[in-house]
Amino acid sequence: MIVCVAVVGQQNNPLYIQSFTNGDDTLKFHYIVHCSLDVIDEKVSNPKKLGVSLNETFLGLLYPTEDYKVFGYLSNTKIKFILVTTDQDLRDADVRNIFRRFHAAYVDAASNPFHVPGKRITSPAFAERVSSIVKSFGAAPVP
Repeated sequence: MIVCVAVVGQQNNPLYIQSFTNGDDTLKFHYIVHCSLDVIDEKVSNPKKLGVSLNETFLGLLYPTEDYKVFGYLSNTKIKFILVTTDQDLRDADVRNIFRRFHAAYVDAASNPFHVPGKRITSPAFAERVSSIVKSFGAAPVP
């Protein structure tokens, strides 16, 4: 189940972070997203060492924690998409599909003439679209 999604800007500033749990763990997900930025920077700066193709936008599994798996995606404009999930047996093809849909939603939100590039995404349409993507994949059960 997807428990958190995030969009992070070129300067590693959070543009959008949404948690899909009812608990008071927003700070924990901010920390997980922040830690994953270091892994993304490492993968981008040393692609040969880590076996990552710079032509590939899907960065794969960034790191597992005890409870979560963190996946990453980097757009051509250096916008980072991060997905935190509780699924232990998640296929890369499913995650790639989620990231493609998530990236398309971001492009639509960033194409809004009232959106200022580099600023937080406050569009309710974007939030609704992200929620529908997460629901179609399977959100975390709400206690």
